[in-house]
Amino acid sequence: MAKNMQPIVKRCRTLGISPAVMGYTGNSKRESNRNPGPQRRSKKSEYALQLTEKQKVKFIYGVLEKQFHSYYEKASRMKGNTGDELMTLLERRLDNVVFRLGLAATRREARQLVCHGHFTVNGKRVDIPSYLVKTGEVIAVAENSRSSAKFKRIVEEGAFRTSPKWIDKDKNAPLEGKIIAMPARDDLDFDVAVNLIVELYSK
Repeated sequence: MAKNMQPIVKRCRTLGISPAVMGYTGNSKRESNRNPGPQRRSKKSEYALQLTEKQKVKFIYGVLEKQFHSYYEKASRMKGNTGDELMTLLERRLDNVVFRLGLAATRREARQLVCHGHFTVNGKRVDIPSYLVKTGEVIAVAENSRSSAKFKRIVEEGAFRTSPKWIDKDKNAPLEGKIIAMPARDDLDFDVAVNLIVELYSK
């Protein structure tokens, strides 16, 4: 039986993002990963816009407020632009990398797979979704998980999506990928006004 995606779709509509960003695509045609077209809405206050943008990013990455604020604090202490550093930290999460590699249909599924010990980093099993990957690390499906129907299907049919340019994925090794650079702002698969989030936390 197909899963009921209505809550996800409804939340996406509320936050102004495409369900494709979450890994959910329509039955008849592929949806754009960028934001859907303009919708009729009442004019929001500056605070409401800032809050909505923060909620959108938290929802996409599946991060709760305490951890999200921790990422912001860490980003604010880094040398680069705080907003860009914040998004880089979120993209470096292991569950997000698994999703971006096409080894899970959604970030939520990726988080569950990581927690169940299905992935290794440089050959060592890591079951912490928030683990931050580093340049040079190889993320792969654990050897004893490769025989599962799910991962066999990925090998047979190919990954769910094209990996971003900061992840090197060899077509001859579909169950792994190497981090060759840190993700940049333009590597995101969705639009975000991260400056609004920085303004919100700077108050």
